[in-house]
Amino acid sequence: MRATKTHQFFSLKLLLLGVLLAFILLFLLRTNLSSAENNNGNILSRKTLVPNKEYSSSSSPKPALKENENNQRNNCKQTCAKIPPTLAQTLIHYTTSTITPQQTLKEISVTARVLEKKSPCNFLVFGLGHDSLMWATLNHGGRTVFLEEDEGWIEQIRRRFPTLESYHVTYDSKVNEADGLMDVGKGPECTAIGNPRYSMCQLALKGLPSEVYDVKWDLIMVDAPTGYYEEAPGRMTAIYTAGMMARNREEGAETDVFVHDVNRLVEDKFSKAFLCEDYMREQEGRLRHFRIPSHRDGSERPFCPTIE
Repeated sequence: MRATKTHQFFSLKLLLLGVLLAFILLFLLRTNLSSAENNNGNILSRKTLVPNKEYSSSSSPKPALKENENNQRNNCKQTCAKIPPTLAQTLIHYTTSTITPQQTLKEISVTARVLEKKSPCNFLVFGLGHDSLMWATLNHGGRTVFLEEDEGWIEQIRRRFPTLESYHVTYDSKVNEADGLMDVGKGPECTAIGNPRYSMCQLALKGLPSEVYDVKWDLIMVDAPTGYYEEAPGRMTAIYTAGMMARNREEGAETDVFVHDVNRLVEDKFSKAFLCEDYMREQEGRLRHFRIPSHRDGSERPFCPTIE
């Protein structure tokens, strides 16, 4: 068993490093192409603005122009080939870490594929864990926000990774209240589409930071709160709120929502009920991926479509 765990751990490290290296290569390629296009554009612009005689076949560019072009090339060589400090920090951290992220290789790959298509984007994560630096890096150039119930843990992570954006959240429902909240969620106040900040539904989280309600999230991951024993804060409200944020987006938008630990009763039942089985695109291990369209198109779209 120990040898198996060690093999899985190193396999996970190799996958993470492979994903990050591929991302870095893509980033550098795009940057170099963009720089080349800009340089060509600048040269063309100068040719248009400067008298033709300076660029004729019988004369060479002025020394000042040559020096300026050489400086631009040198500056690009110095800056374009460097990876951002956050990417370097992430590579070093996961290469030297002995802690395995909470999700498996295959589970991580589900979200990584969506991020590859949508990033840079707005990514909201319920939970702050050992995989948070990875998610923020895979969404390089976008905004990744983490919501965490443990203030002490937030402070620990901020000291180690000050670039991560995280906020403290208080959950007022427990796992042992799930059955009652499931009944509540069937009422008209919970199926009405709107901003969860102003919702009358008991399942809606209303104490989140204002920016969480104001941003239109492209991806949402529910991997918190704790949820693994009866008296612990449950994920019922986080799942419901994620689904309502997705439905309340502008017309035509789609939101990818991921729920982890669906092997547990609450995550299984609430993700099917409030993110809807017909919106589910994939399940890998303990992770489910839903794609929820906007419900603000004026049609009489049901809260959950009927599975045919």
